[in-house]
Amino acid sequence: MSTSTNGTVGQVLEFRLSGEAYCVSIDYVAEIVDVGDLTSIPNAPEHIKGVMDLRGETTAIIDPKVRFELDGDVGDRIIIFDPTVFEDDRSVGWAVDSVHEVARVDSEAIDDPPVDRDHVRSIIKRDDGFVIWVDPSEMVVTGSTATPAAD
Repeated sequence: MSTSTNGTVGQVLEFRLSGEAYCVSIDYVAEIVDVGDLTSIPNAPEHIKGVMDLRGETTAIIDPKVRFELDGDVGDRIIIFDPTVFEDDRSVGWAVDSVHEVARVDSEAIDDPPVDRDHVRSIIKRDDGFVIWVDPSEMVVTGSTATPAAD
């Protein structure tokens, strides 16, 4: 993502998981909905909480807390991603605890992550702490665990 003349590198959607702040690029987000009726899938991996019908589209609902090894129940807000984010164009949503805001990100607020994880793009510094900028395209939807996609 290129930096504009005012130092802004883009916008992110900030959300909470188990009290921690995370964000994704707003370019990846199609919409935000409340959790509806989920249909569980027998023998599905732990991170796949079920599927829901979203305007005629079967949408897989993922619990990112499983991937990030966080405690807590499945969130009640769902971030629906643009299907082109994922290699197989599947309709996918993440169940999060709450959605806070769309925020601009300035280049001076961005740091490299302290550990090498494909799904962590950057760390954003805020006056009240940090926001972990994750890349949903690096998260595998299928398989036995929710691991980063292979190179």
